Amino acid sequence: MDDGRCEAMCGRYYIDERAVADIRTTCTAAGRVPSGDIHPGDTALVLSGEGPMEMRWGFPRPNQKGLWVNARAESILDRPAFSESVLRRRCIVLAGGFYEWDRDRQKASFTRKEEPVIFMAGCYRRFEDGNHFVILTTRANDSVRQIHERMPLILEKEELDAWLRENPSLKGLLSKVPPSLERYQEYEQQRLPF
Repeated sequence: MDDGRCEAMCGRYYIDERAVADIRTTCTAAGRVPSGDIHPGDTALVLSGEGPMEMRWGFPRPNQKGLWVNARAESILDRPAFSESVLRRRCIVLAGGFYEWDRDRQKASFTRKEEPVIFMAGCYRRFEDGNHFVILTTRANDSVRQIHERMPLILEKEELDAWLRENPSLKGLLSKVPPSLERYQEYEQQRLPF
């Protein structure tokens, strides 16, 4: 199966007003910070080693339709489509939260309780129409596993600089367990005990 298949955050992540306010405070050079849902193919604000930049979500698939929107952290260094990008062009994708769907197609939203922004590890590459990014995914931790087996590779604030600049830290960051998240679902099916 293809490494870039849509496995986690298949459809969207989002930037809410709480995240916008925090991004404007911490990234003074950010300029316009769009809010709302971000879909594959959309332009979004990401942080690179050169500062905040707008990039398109998803690498165009060569000779195929569609986009690679995710890359597995465990195997990214071995995948030609992604390895050079993760070694030389890492970025941080800013989100208020992300969505995932369970087996019953019920949508769940994941956020960090105490933090308005989720920092998702990404990498980018230049194509004819500009820079495109993908989000790295990893095995789901206990807070996400009930809904899906994969989740974004989430960085802590103190790891951001190392992700953007230091190659010696790369393998450790690629194998880290993401922090626990809060889950919200409008409807959770009740399982009866019979």
